[in-house]
Amino acid sequence: MTNELQAERSASPSRVRVSEALARLHSLYPRMIDLSLERLERLLGDMGHPEQHLPPVIHVAGTNGKGSVCAFARAVAEAAGLRVHVFTSPHLVRFNERFRLAGELVTDEMLADALDAIEAANGPAQITVFEAITAAAFWLFARVPADLCIIEVGLGGRLDATNVVQPVACAIASISLDHQDFLGDTLAKIAGEKAGIIKPGVPVAVGCQPPEVMAVIGAEAAARRAPLLRRGVEWQALPEGEGMVFDGIALPALGLKGAHQVENAGLALAALRAAGFWPAPEVLARGVAAAEWPARLQRLHGALAALLPEGSELWLDGAHNPGGAEILAAQLQAWNGPTTLILGMKKSKDVGEFLRILLPHAQAVYAVAEPEQHLALPVEEIIAASGGVAKPGPDVRAALGQITKPARVLICGSLYLAGEVLKID
Repeated sequence: MTNELQAERSASPSRVRVSEALARLHSLYPRMIDLSLERLERLLGDMGHPEQHLPPVIHVAGTNGKGSVCAFARAVAEAAGLRVHVFTSPHLVRFNERFRLAGELVTDEMLADALDAIEAANGPAQITVFEAITAAAFWLFARVPADLCIIEVGLGGRLDATNVVQPVACAIASISLDHQDFLGDTLAKIAGEKAGIIKPGVPVAVGCQPPEVMAVIGAEAAARRAPLLRRGVEWQALPEGEGMVFDGIALPALGLKGAHQVENAGLALAALRAAGFWPAPEVLARGVAAAEWPARLQRLHGALAALLPEGSELWLDGAHNPGGAEILAAQLQAWNGPTTLILGMKKSKDVGEFLRILLPHAQAVYAVAEPEQHLALPVEEIIAASGGVAKPGPDVRAALGQITKPARVLICGSLYLAGEVLKID
């Protein structure tokens, strides 16, 4: 039994119900990922199609940044006084993080009830866990009143379980190489899968993309007669001081750090406007400043930061693919002074390319794998991929203990590692 399951079983009865339901659902399909809509469509039909009874939906896809886009959109909508449902993945610390009901994280009891409803409707039929929990999200969202629903794509777009919704607007964040085993081995193929969320006549906001990506998205939008809203053409988002300017509206420092968040905030605003939600400039300002999204250039101040010498900074980011590495490399260049990396990655990720991009900008690198980190790449393989440059942590605490002078330290490489770090900190 894992430490997480042991903790769940020592918790509330409702949390135990959630944990046990998830364990049963895991047994219904031999693979974690099998992109298809047929199983979910069958289940939703048996449940009376809750996905057809949602508040207005904004559907968000992309390789990097889609979670941040969701966070900005939610923050702005809530600053305007709207009740907002949000479905995101993965979670970092608690499973409940995936479901936000009218502004609040789902309670253990409500989540347990939702999973009970899914099991009762599905029976022993094959279904993946993500399909089941997507159905649970729709079941919850259809029962709790709200003004807006923000749904993040899990993987890809065209065959992702979330792609049964009928949105009022879509958003496609930065696209780069990731999940090639499922989505294709070229940017154009991956873009085709992401563009699969575009619906006939529904506006789609798009951030800056490589030319081959934009060509695919543009062709899909044209084929579906979906208004295409491109950064730099139909909308503008420019950095200004610590804040930004969106289509001539000056906005303050963003709640999420990093120059790349200007695009994510702009994409969220473009999608909200396309969906018909457009508050006053002062509301926009409050919203973008209030946005929160853990493990996205998050400054840590707790137990782990206390292990560093006085005057140090400890940061956490979940970047885990080449596109994310490019963003971090730009941030390392923007920071004043050297940065030490603590890197832990998932087995399926391209650690060599990730390191190739980041190593020139790092003062030192420590390779780590936390004991409960899901599918953690062994420390030895990270060191080998670095050409022997990285030093063994071998875990985060031990790596921090090896830093003896004030330093800026960035922990990165995996959202699963980020989750383990947040449990400690």
